[in-house]
Parts: sequence; C-alpha cells; structure tokens
Amino acid sequence: MKILVCLSEVVDTTTKIKFVNDDKELDKTGVQWIINPWDELALTRALELKEGSGGKITKVTVVTVGGAGSEPTIRKALAMGADDAIRVDADPVDSYSIAAQIAEVVKNDSFDVIFCGIESSDFNSACVGGMLAEFLEMTSVSAVTQCDFDGDKFTLKREIDGGKETININTPFIAIVQKGICIDPRIPAMRGIMMARSKPLNVVQGINVEALIENEVYELPPPKAACKMIEEEDTDKLVDLLHNEAKVL
Repeated sequence: MKILVCLSEVVDTTTKIKFVNDDKELDKTGVQWIINPWDELALTRALELKEGSGGKITKVTVVTVGGAGSEPTIRKALAMGADDAIRVDADPVDSYSIAAQIAEVVKNDSFDVIFCGIESSDFNSACVGGMLAEFLEMTSVSAVTQCDFDGDKFTLKREIDGGKETININTPFIAIVQKGICIDPRIPAMRGIMMARSKPLNVVQGINVEALIENEVYELPPPKAACKMIEEEDTDKLVDLLHNEAKVL
C-alpha cells in the first residue's frame, strides 16, 4: 500500500516580499521557501500511519509541481522521512494546472491514498484537492482532521457544521486535510537529513495544460498606522480614540 502526499512550496510568512515587472510578479530574490504548513502536517501523518501499519503501508511518496529551485524544499520532505519524491517540471501557475499535472503522475503510478493540504498559505485557493479528485474520478473527503488505519481499513474524521463526522472508507481515496490531522509537524533529524541526499528524487516532464487564471497585478496591504502611546491614567483619551478613531465602541 502506498501513500502520495502533495506538497506545495510557499514563501515563509516571516519573509518580507516585494513585486517586480509592474507588480505582476513576485521578486524571488532572497525569498525563504518552506513546505506549505498544511502539507507538512499531511506528510507527518502519512509517516505516522506507515510506521504504525505493521508493514502494510510500504511507501510514502511526495510530489511537487515546480522548477529545479524547489528541490531543496523537496529534500526537506525526504529528510522528514518520505521514501522518495517526484518533481513535475512545470510552472505551478494555478490550482487547475497543478491538479492536472499531479493527476498525470497518479495515472502513471498507482497510489492507495493521496493526501492534500486543504489550502496553501500563499494563495489560499483551497482547490487542488477537489480538482485532483475530479481529474482522477476518485473518491475524496474534505476537511479531514483525523486519519487512522487499523491494518484493514481507514477511518476518517472530518469537521461538519455543528460537529464531526466519522467515515469508514475503502482505498483508493483522496483526503483533503486541515489542521488537526496531527499535532506538530515532524522536524528532520540529522540522520534523516543525511539520508535525504541519497533518496530518489524523480523529475518528470509536465504536460501541456492551459491555466484558467491569470494574475493581473499584486498589491501589498497598506502599512499599519503608528502605535499611539497613552498615559495609563488618561482613560478619557483612550475611550475617545477607541470611539472616534478606531470605531470599536
């Protein structure tokens, strides 16, 4: 039994970003890239399932759509414990093209379970998992917060309005996971980092897919106003600012 985890490379939220080409493109100079947090949690849970399966889950593979510059991020996933990786050599333009590229990978290799993070921390489109399921005509479950395997079947728990739903599901399926799928992401150990250098990272050529979305322009949020200091005894001024300026009273 094999698990595929879809990874997206995103900008570290602590990185200061700027745009070039009339604000149409991200300036990637000096940008720190990381594994998308939701995908990192999905990978951690996949590794936990493999380790607790008694050998029934034999491999955890990660797949990323991107150029050669994404390989250091992929190597981090391998250092976390993934057995091998696939990089689709294509530009991750939008959710549709990314899902189409990953679907082609799955069609060329069989996987029993596919994990997708519910969204990425850059564009937050929350579309890839659902689109991938449609491309593959595969059962999918969204908003998954728990995935368990008892050696025979998988049990998923997902959030619904007013509560949680428990689902017993047969493979193959796609689980679109969110926070709660595991507590903390796995931190690569030194042994894992050394082993990652020799683990297979297969590069496949992307297919010709026409993106459905074109970004016209990026715009940074307005800068925050300067902090105003108020004497602790001056409650009248505080109330006045909260009422007339902040408009919260």
